[in-house]
Amino acid sequence: MTSPYPQSFPATRLRRLRQSGWIRNLSAENTLQRKDLIWSMVVHDGDEPSIPVGSMPGLVRLNVDEAAAAAKRASDLGIPAIAMFPHLNPRYKDETGSEALNPDGLVPRAIKAMKDAAPDVGIICDVALDPFTSHGHDGLIDASGYVMNDETTAVLIEQALVQAAAGCDMVAPSDMMDGRIGAIRQALESEGHSNTMILSYAAKYASGFYGPYRDAIGSATALTGDKKTYQQNPANSDEALREVAMDIAEGADMVMVKPGLPYLDIVRRVSETFAIPTIAFQVSGEYAQIKAAGEKGWIDETRVMMETLLCFKRAGASGIITYFAEAAAHQLND
Repeated sequence: MTSPYPQSFPATRLRRLRQSGWIRNLSAENTLQRKDLIWSMVVHDGDEPSIPVGSMPGLVRLNVDEAAAAAKRASDLGIPAIAMFPHLNPRYKDETGSEALNPDGLVPRAIKAMKDAAPDVGIICDVALDPFTSHGHDGLIDASGYVMNDETTAVLIEQALVQAAAGCDMVAPSDMMDGRIGAIRQALESEGHSNTMILSYAAKYASGFYGPYRDAIGSATALTGDKKTYQQNPANSDEALREVAMDIAEGADMVMVKPGLPYLDIVRRVSETFAIPTIAFQVSGEYAQIKAAGEKGWIDETRVMMETLLCFKRAGASGIITYFAEAAAHQLND
């Protein structure tokens, strides 16, 4: 018997699963949730409650009291963690970044205030010297301006111990010195901080997307030269896997890829290769581009914000550090 319905139409119509909201949601391969967000927050050491950052519209540096209040908001919004970065008065900066080791300094005070305000919110602290050095580099420099590896690592160990003693839940070495993860892990264990986690900036590239961040923490005008001798070459992908493998072997609990959107291929390779929690950092330059284009009306800022965050999940990220965390959490709550 001849069918009255000849195959003159496509048997599979993929658009069927796109025709309305409920089926798009039901068939979505990836979802973005509040638990995926880590709030990137800049804290300053002054009395002024908040100070706008010119190159990052909508972002403000918070004093310690306001940071504590923000931690409480994070808890209320369901944001699980805050990645805190310090902006220091220049008078506290020197060649060796000695203020990073002050147990009564800005970072320990902010940690304690935020943990008191919101004990359930994880506090992640940057381990690097660039916010504290007068030259703007992540470590100690020699007479030629070269960042010294082992000498820097010795200071980073002490910085991480100060943060752990103040109550930091997770230290995040962002300096890219060789061997620093193993050295910090050993020191944490020896000093009774075996439960302090390490999030390694394992694949951190020498990127042009960091400019607004350096403005936010006050290192932009201080920085001499560039960071290409210790941060990764943007041309390299396999090297990122070697960096990640080394850091996992040395005791990293989680690893990070930074920047985010231009390096989604690295996020995918790392997450698939190692099956370890992989964090993507949506950095300041990515944030500033979206905000600037949104202000000019060239894009729908909210839509693009949410789309980019979802893209990190699609690439395999376990979580995203972003300056959009509070705004995105509100969208997800709505």
